[in-house]
Amino acid sequence: WIIAPMGYQAYYCDGECPFPLGERLNGTNHAIIQTLVNSIDSRAVPKVCCAPTKLSGISMLYFDNNENVVLRQYEDMVVEACGCR
Repeated sequence: WIIAPMGYQAYYCDGECPFPLGERLNGTNHAIIQTLVNSIDSRAVPKVCCAPTKLSGISMLYFDNNENVVLRQYEDMVVEACGCR
């Protein structure tokens, strides 16, 4: 049973990335090449997608199976930034 937090917002990244990738889209070198190849032949590789580039953790307070109160940190639970991957 979870004591806290009362709620949780994971957020998410969504969508395809355009060609050419602008600097603000935070694309990797791989993503830049993939968008170039896709622009030449869309059947060769799929479009690059928006994906998490930075994640943060959350703390959770809960009862374990023995009814002990436990505080645990869960890493990589909240999307903080997105980019083209």
